[in-house]
Parts: sequence; structure tokens; C-alpha cells
Amino acid sequence: MSDIVEIDYQFNFINGLKINIPLKIDDKTAQTVVKHPDDLPKWTALEFNQCKNCPLTTAQQANCPLAVQLLNIVENFNQVQSTDEVNLEVTTPSRKIIAKTTAQNSVSSLMGLIMATSGCPHTSFFRPMARFHLPLAEIEETIYRATSNYLLSQYFKFKKGKEVSFEMDGLVAVYENMQIINQGMAKRLKVACKEDSSVNAVIILDMFAQNLSILIEESLEEIENLYDSYLELG
Repeated sequence: MSDIVEIDYQFNFINGLKINIPLKIDDKTAQTVVKHPDDLPKWTALEFNQCKNCPLTTAQQANCPLAVQLLNIVENFNQVQSTDEVNLEVTTPSRKIIAKTTAQNSVSSLMGLIMATSGCPHTSFFRPMARFHLPLAEIEETIYRATSNYLLSQYFKFKKGKEVSFEMDGLVAVYENMQIINQGMAKRLKVACKEDSSVNAVIILDMFAQNLSILIEESLEEIENLYDSYLELG
């Protein structure tokens, strides 16, 4: 098995514009493997609209790891509007997914993947989900994946003798932190971008984070009957 997982986002816009964003992700750490220029723009500096919950300091690094990873999106989608129609092709090691959608939805899917693998301490929870990336996931699919991921994390904690909880408070806390991250990134991108596709992509992610606690309750109730056979096992 390769040590690098390659995921390729190919954007074929109706107006003829084509954008290709290939990502290389370390299979063991689930972090993006990429080199960036030394002369990074000012909006990527750690202290530029730094997130209120950021644990990093300029003594550790000069630039925000997430902002640096978003540089590729800003450079490629600076002239793209949110509602521009696109035929998206996402190629992973296992499959290719093709869908007709909008710029903001397709960029939001890519941005979620980049955030998870960026090295930001608050997005590390999402690395397992990024390793098994599902492009353009619907809300119900994301809820299923996020809750499953969280409960699996509790299983691994239990295996190592650590205290665990099967309530969803911990998952809600993760997404509350993500709201702060999303707001910080939106402020940076408003400075960096001429058009709104990248900013609105963050807003889509933030809307999900804001409504997570309600979405969990409603979505899990809807699928509870699918687990009746497990309940019968005793």
C-alpha cells in the first residue's frame, strides 16, 4: 500500500474554465503533503485575524497552517462566483465521482478536505474522515460519518484504558470550535478573494457546524430503526 493517498478535484465549468486541484495526503498522519513558496501573502500570517481559540503562537510558526493550505483555492478560484455551474470530477484511489453542481458546493467539499488535513490543531478530529473522504456528502451522510467517527474514537480510547463517553457532547464541542475556525477563515478569505465562491464555501461548512446538535438528534432518530437487528442481539 502506498504511503500517499492521492485525491484529485477536477472542476470543469460550464463557461469553459477548467481548474485542477490534486491533493497528496500522508496515509499514516492524514495530513496534506505540499510545498508552498516562502513569500506567502499577508493574510496567511498567524496573527492576521487569528482565530480566538487558536493554541499556536508566532514563536512556533509565522503562518496559520490552515490559511496556508487554502492558498491554492484562493489563487485558483479568485475570479469564480458562487453560483457558477461546474461539472465536478473527484478521483480517489478507489473510485471516481462525477456530479453537476455549483462552485460554492464543490469548493466547500474540497475545502472541508483541506481543512481536515491542514495541520490546524482544531481540525485534527476530522483526519480519519478525510482519509476516507466522501465528496459532496449530504447532511445525513455527514452526520452518520461524524457520529460514527466520534464513537470509534471512544472505542480506541477505551482500548487504551482512557475514560470514554458515548454521549455526543464531545462531538458538539468539536464543531463549536469549528465555528470559530470557520469565522476566522471567512475573515481572511474576504480580504484575499475578489469573488465570493471561497467565502461562501466556508459559510456552508459553518452553517452545518452551527446546527450540528439539532441535526444529530433529528438524524439519529430517523435512522434508529435501521439498528433494530443489533438491539435484538441483546
